[in-house]
Amino acid sequence: MDRENALRIVVVGAGAFGRNHLRVYKELADAGEPVCLVAVVDPDAAAAREGAEKFGVPVFASIAECMAATEVDAASVCVPTVHHRAAAEELIAAGVDMLVEKPLAPSLADADAMLALAADHGRIVQVGHLERFNPAVTAARRYLNRPMFFESHRLSVFTPRSLDVDVVLDLMIHDLDIVLSLVDSGAAEVRAVGLPVLSAKVDIANVRVEFENGCVANFTASRVSTERVRKLRFFQPHQYLSLDFARQDLLMIDVTAAAGMDPRQLAAMAAMLQPGSHPSAGLSLNKVAVEPGEPLRLEIVAFLNAVRNRTRPLVSGEDGRAALKLALEINQSIAMHAAKAGLKI
Repeated sequence: MDRENALRIVVVGAGAFGRNHLRVYKELADAGEPVCLVAVVDPDAAAAREGAEKFGVPVFASIAECMAATEVDAASVCVPTVHHRAAAEELIAAGVDMLVEKPLAPSLADADAMLALAADHGRIVQVGHLERFNPAVTAARRYLNRPMFFESHRLSVFTPRSLDVDVVLDLMIHDLDIVLSLVDSGAAEVRAVGLPVLSAKVDIANVRVEFENGCVANFTASRVSTERVRKLRFFQPHQYLSLDFARQDLLMIDVTAAAGMDPRQLAAMAAMLQPGSHPSAGLSLNKVAVEPGEPLRLEIVAFLNAVRNRTRPLVSGEDGRAALKLALEINQSIAMHAAKAGLKI
């Protein structure tokens, strides 16, 4: 590796997300990529010390201390969402490009301030919607043809991480971002219901979004499930696609004689089919070839390429803002439903 031309990286936040970013940067450096991990920033001495010992880099309690002590080209921001704006303002002012974990910010006002400052300073902001880099999603994009109905399920067992935000901003926002990128249309109507279960914030939510182009999407997210499910299904003219994010699988059903079948009937039929089975007349089931890969590594590599080439990231700050805007509209709809139903959330 040419250390003189290597991008100098700092990871801000040494929690669960931050440690994964540290791992990937170190793996890339060890593989000879032109990247050098130069520091970890975290006010939690124990978390910072663990990061320093494992990855062999100096630790600083604040971004200001880090910037005063070492030169930095780019950063991963992995602190809690409520601190994203403060971290971004310091890094951008210091001339640092950023990969900011999702959600971009806790509010649109914070997001707008961050993006405006980045634009003023010519800094790159990529948002950590890593499912965009899931190989199954990449494969599905090759077959995209006016999708009109989505069904998304993202269920997780309860953990104490990310409880600073609700399940919409924690889990569902991944699928909101993906569907927004596939539909390429704004939301026209949002109807949602959600409830807190084990935390003080909404832990389970169900949402129906109708987009301006007529597409409809149903989203379900839970962080209090007994199982882990990360799936997205969508219909488009004469075709049904089913993605499993965890398995990085993509199943595609082409419709010929059954072209006029009701989408929900087709979904029920597709759920009973497995690769190698014998579909009904008019249906052709294929398991699409997907090249496996770690989404976080692919995300970080894309970020580093955007920094080197000064190009727009695949998941830009504006993309992150769009997903945040829809998530906040969903939370507003949840609050309105709760008030109407006499629920406390």
